[in-house]
Amino acid sequence: MGVSTSADSGRSVFIIGASRGLGQAMAAEFAGRGWQVLGTVRGEATPLHDLAAARPGAVEVATLDMTDAAQMRALRERLADRRFDIVFVNAGVVNRRPADTMAEAPDDEFDHVMRTNVLGAMRAVEAFGALTKPDGVVGVMSSGQGSIANNASGTNDVYRASKAALNQAMASYAGRHAGEARAMLLLAPGWIRTELGGANAPVGVEEAMPQIVDLLVAQLGGRGLRYLDREGRTVAW
Repeated sequence: MGVSTSADSGRSVFIIGASRGLGQAMAAEFAGRGWQVLGTVRGEATPLHDLAAARPGAVEVATLDMTDAAQMRALRERLADRRFDIVFVNAGVVNRRPADTMAEAPDDEFDHVMRTNVLGAMRAVEAFGALTKPDGVVGVMSSGQGSIANNASGTNDVYRASKAALNQAMASYAGRHAGEARAMLLLAPGWIRTELGGANAPVGVEEAMPQIVDLLVAQLGGRGLRYLDREGRTVAW
């Protein structure tokens, strides 16, 4: 976990999708660096609630189902007067049967992945991106599997398509906000051992998260949209 410095004092981050896994680890890393953290969850009694209890005053919890437009509007209204250095949309899902081709994927599975990873994520960007400070960062958890140029395996069709669509939608968002000073980031974190990533992933959260947070912080004061891995390397679109 990072060490708090005077430069971190007074900084704040809003993480959409922080109940567990990478989102909760991100909240813990930022809190350990002295940031004020607001994270969203869909239910009660999550690891983020445990973190908030351990760090009262530093970590807040809000309830949000990213696919519920009414909940999104209500939280946006409640936070209307808040401003954050970083707003990061982490929430996302994978399909239950990644080996399915697009033709084999059940309709409801396709709809759920696309509604969450594309529509829900971009609605969150639109709703909460305006809460970033003028020189802040709006980021989204993408994936290296969203790269069309790097797709040589012909696997995981639905998830890959959702992340590629997310990248395209974020590019449109960046185009509409091209005159602003904020930085925008599509983050490809790599294969990490989490509930979603599985036990065979080569890198643990404790190793990856400091890199991810360092990358996010490094975008402050930047401008425009970048598609980067956690080591700061540009990912091919």
